[in-house]
Amino acid sequence: MTTGADLQLRVTVTDTWDTVRMEAAPDLSIADVKRRALGEATGRAVAPDAYVVKFRGGLVLDERKTVRDLGIPDHAALIVLPARRHPVR
Repeated sequence: MTTGADLQLRVTVTDTWDTVRMEAAPDLSIADVKRRALGEATGRAVAPDAYVVKFRGGLVLDERKTVRDLGIPDHAALIVLPARRHPVR
């Protein structure tokens, strides 16, 4: 883990299947990471509450936690996906 320097993160937004590369301070909340990734990937304002974040396959239940709180390492990958599943037809 770093001592306060910004981390490089890769955040995949499944709505667009774009991977957003971003620098994140260790004290940045997961909610802020999600908001930034959604804005950059979609190019429009979306309701962040309609999306969830996964890290290492697990759902991040408390998005107020910071990158440091979750022990997210440099160059880690996160996924932002809709909170509700879309029906398959």
